[in-house]
Amino acid sequence: MLPRTGVTVDICPRDLPIALIGTAGGAFALWANAPAEIAIPTALLIIFDIRIRRWRERT
Repeated sequence: MLPRTGVTVDICPRDLPIALIGTAGGAFALWANAPAEIAIPTALLIIFDIRIRRWRERT
């Protein structure tokens, strides 16, 4: 699967210690009593900084 031309997706970890991120993700799953199918993607959205940019080539 390739991204569309003119779209850039940047995924990088946030500037937090990994222990804090793991603790927050585990605490969220315990607090919300959520199944893994919901808790894991939510924790990944917390852990990673995802930026989607659209650009066009100049003609």
